[in-house]
Amino acid sequence: MKSNLKIYNSLTGEKELFKPLHEDKVGMYVCGPTVYSNVHLGNVRTFLSFDFIFRSLQYLGFKVRYVRNITDAGHLTDDGDVNNDRFVKQSRLEKLEPMEIVQKYTVDFHNVLKLFNLLPPTIEPTATGHIIEQLELTQKLIDKGFAYESNGSVYFDVLEYNKRGLNYGELSRRNIEELFENTRDLDGQNEKKNPQDFALWKKASPQHIMRWSSPWGDGFPGWHLECTAMSTKYLGDQFDIHGGGMDLKFPHHECEIAQGKACNGTSPVRYWMHANMLTMNGQRMSKSTGNYILPMQLITGENDFFEKPFTPGVLRFCFLQAHYRSVLDISNEAMLASEKGFDRLMDAIKSLADLNTSAASTFNVSEWKQKCLDALLDDFNSPILIATIFEAVKFINSVKENKATISAADLDLLKVTLNALIFDVLGLYASENTNNNAKLEEVVNMLINMRNLARANKDFAQSDLIRNQLAAIGIELKDGKDGTTFTL
Repeated sequence: MKSNLKIYNSLTGEKELFKPLHEDKVGMYVCGPTVYSNVHLGNVRTFLSFDFIFRSLQYLGFKVRYVRNITDAGHLTDDGDVNNDRFVKQSRLEKLEPMEIVQKYTVDFHNVLKLFNLLPPTIEPTATGHIIEQLELTQKLIDKGFAYESNGSVYFDVLEYNKRGLNYGELSRRNIEELFENTRDLDGQNEKKNPQDFALWKKASPQHIMRWSSPWGDGFPGWHLECTAMSTKYLGDQFDIHGGGMDLKFPHHECEIAQGKACNGTSPVRYWMHANMLTMNGQRMSKSTGNYILPMQLITGENDFFEKPFTPGVLRFCFLQAHYRSVLDISNEAMLASEKGFDRLMDAIKSLADLNTSAASTFNVSEWKQKCLDALLDDFNSPILIATIFEAVKFINSVKENKATISAADLDLLKVTLNALIFDVLGLYASENTNNNAKLEEVVNMLINMRNLARANKDFAQSDLIRNQLAAIGIELKDGKDGTTFTL
């Protein structure tokens, strides 16, 4: 079964038959968060995509070592100014030590992922916990002639890498001439031989708080070096899968390939996988434009984009309805539709216990199960998997209405398969509050109808009483041209 798995490899631009380095075992590394602020919804989409891939690999029979790092040091803003280290900048804004910022937002990251039912990785290393490994890698690159020290910083020599017949730009499909034309030296210190060279180790200015001793002076590691050090430590010089967001292809993953090849003489990753971006209302999410929402704002309903709160289970279901390589757009309409689909799915699962069996089935459960497996084997195609699952939902409803029949053996197979696919592979779950929320919504709608009747009868005292009593328990009514809506 798992021998037929195909994965889209970003490096080759093709779907390829997956052949792990070690039979039945998979080494997978995914770039984790830079913990200087709250995890945003786009991050959740990426990590959720790889959680689904992790779950799918396990379901298909692989033993997976899943490594996802925490970047807690050495992440500069795009202008290259060491004074704009994101951790230091945020620590000044919040009047906290940089490592307090790290702890605060690492906890936030874990809490948010737990809400969305993401499995923890096998190993979760931190950049600050692997400074020695990064220093060793830097020295190795210097010794091999791929890096040089300049004024206390160390840079990777991109031109030297290409002179030796290697190809910087192979993942993002950029050539060295294009890089020359489009690269500016942002350091302002003329430390580099070439503008394209990237930092392996950066000299710390006197005011820089996060710093470590090195053979080249006090400093901190480059962002790209961190992932190479941690991935190869736990997965080896070459491993099966490296994942991350599409935005990391260049320069981050490109630099990882160069570091791995230069250090170890082999391409570090066999299959590169990239999750696509999340948009909202057809536009890129951005703090600067205001088209931006945090996960908890969607869950609590405290935002201006969605008419009501949505449970984490519904949001997870919404995300998985798009393939991980596709752009996913969320909107109020999309979330409402996802909620209906999610509720229909959960109702069908509950109905399984009450189905009556017959001598024969009018639905081929074995063929249906194979279609579900085929979706997983085709580059983890979650939308096709969900569509196939809903074929079973339709059948379950037909059996309930006595329009179809199922045998006892097929019912057992259907139960086992649906529970495994819905809860173990897709990672969906029914929130404990889902049914309570549905009942509460029914009660509130009944009170809105009573209020509308009171207003029609010009009984404004009763109308105001209903509104005020609902407001007192945190339910706000909003009157509009299309009627009255509410937020819980």
